[in-house]
Formats: sequence, structure tokens, C-alpha cells
Amino acid sequence: MRNFLVVLLCTLGAFADETAFNGRWNIKVHDNRTRAWWLEVAGAGTGQLKGKFVGAPGGDCDVIHDLAIRDGELSFSFTRGYIRVPGQEKARQKGVYRARLAHDKLEGSFQIEGQEAPAIRWTGTRAAVITDSDDGSWRETKPVRLFNGRNLKGWSALEKNRELAWTVRDGLLTNMAGAPNLISDRKFWNFKVHMEFRIPEHSNSGLGLRGRYEVQIADSYGQPVGTHMMGALYSRIAPSINASKPAGEWQTLDVTLIGRDVTVVLNGAKVIDKQVIEGPTAIVFDTDESAPGPIFVQGDHRQIEIRSLVITPLVKAGKL
Repeated sequence: MRNFLVVLLCTLGAFADETAFNGRWNIKVHDNRTRAWWLEVAGAGTGQLKGKFVGAPGGDCDVIHDLAIRDGELSFSFTRGYIRVPGQEKARQKGVYRARLAHDKLEGSFQIEGQEAPAIRWTGTRAAVITDSDDGSWRETKPVRLFNGRNLKGWSALEKNRELAWTVRDGLLTNMAGAPNLISDRKFWNFKVHMEFRIPEHSNSGLGLRGRYEVQIADSYGQPVGTHMMGALYSRIAPSINASKPAGEWQTLDVTLIGRDVTVVLNGAKVIDKQVIEGPTAIVFDTDESAPGPIFVQGDHRQIEIRSLVITPLVKAGKL
């Protein structure tokens, strides 16, 4: 009996130490690419461990099926097409993620099994607690025209080492397919943003909020509702209906973001109503969710044309 109690106490102590892994973690990746990840851990210390992860490639918010904590190390893996092998486009590899706690941060590594390349290092910090909410107490301030209809003033490429590949012609902002993502020089916190755009068939783009959360723009006319379609908060919140217009027609997006509360109106139909954003989507490049961030237009997939992009900052009533 005494030996049993010793083992039980040691086991309970180990579980208790594991509870520090619980929470939502925004992850900065220490490599030469502009990217970030997101991780949620729940149930550590209870024997009911579970988690979710957002990271490349793919960018979905994926359930982790092999999450484990052993000897103070958290680990999980995914089997994906991390590396394109010539002649083997569908080749898949196992990517392994590991992390330990250090001063309330996750210090981690990522490595593809069988590859000799050094592991990629990453650091996870706890997601910020944001108290602002869409409670009806916010008021509009002076609108800001992010696109002036003449040139790219106020915008820059996220990937600084690439050709801009965005142009303004006949009052329309457009990109070449595969162009770098475009970000506003100004940063914003709580706001409403209005966008008028059109896309050709099979196109795919996105409107990034604070550089962290993507409202999907895609040729979705007539398709079933899902988290990858027009008007969705990419991979996280599906629209209530498909309000898309056919490719080639002008469409409108009106998005309100207050704290983590998001409302999306697509072509006049409210498709997301004050839903809470759990964490960043795949477009995230700035992991500090507590800070203002830029507006982001995805250009690295296919073409989009924009004729209007206006943002209206929001402040608490009485502070205008």
C-alpha cells in the first residue's frame, strides 16, 4: 500500500506540473520566413489531453491526434507535404513538433523525420487576454481611405525581398498571380472596414484583420457552406449562408472587429454575427494579439481587383 501511495503521489505531481502547458499560445518561428503559428493545449494535468494547431503547410485549424507530454516535454506531429519532391508532388513527410516550458514560454523545435537539416526553433507566448467586446458602446470616428484610387501610397509588400507586383490601373488596385501579400502602413485596433472587389473564376484571396485574422475571399458561388469559402473567418468560423456572387461580379465585404468579436456582412447579408475569434488564422505574421495591426490583402494566390477599401476606427462612446 505504501509503495502504491508513493507512485500515486508522484503521478499526481507530474500531472500538476503539466497544467502549465494549458492555454492558447501564439508562436513566433525563428527562420528566414515571415510566418507564425498558433497552438491550443487543454486537459494537461488531467489525463484528458487535447489540442489544436494552426501552421503551414495547409493553414487549417487542425485537431492534434497524437499530443503527448512526457518528462516535461510536449510533442505532436502531422504527416503532410512539407517538402515538394521533384516528380513526387504528393509525397508526404512526418513533421514533429516538440517544446518545453521556460519562464512561462514554450521553447520548441520542428523537424521533418529523415531530414538532415537542423531543426527550426520556435517560441510560444501566451495569447493576450482581450477585454474589448462588441457591446454596443463603440462609436465611429473619421473614415480612412486605405486605397486612394490612384497609387499604392500607404501600402507595402509583406515579403520585402520580392517584387511588389501590384498595380493601379483605371482606378483599380490589382495584382499579378503569386504577388506578395500587401499590408497597410497604418495599424488599427477596433474598426469597421468596407471593401469592394471582384475576382475571376477559381480565384482565392483574403482580407487580413490586424495582420492576424483572415476573412476568406474566394470563388464560392453555389458551393456548400464551409470554413474555406467566401465570407468565412478562414478555417475557424463558417458563414451562416453562402452570400457569394458569381465570379466577375463586383462584391462587398463589411467587417467589424472589436476585441476578438467579429461580424461579417457579405453583399449585404450578415453571415457572421459577433462571433469570437479563438486565435490567429494561417495569414498571421504578427503574434502580439494585444497590439494594433495592419490591414492585409492576400496576393500570393490568384488575382483580385479592388475599387474601394475604407476603414473606420472605433472608439468608446464619449472619447470622440
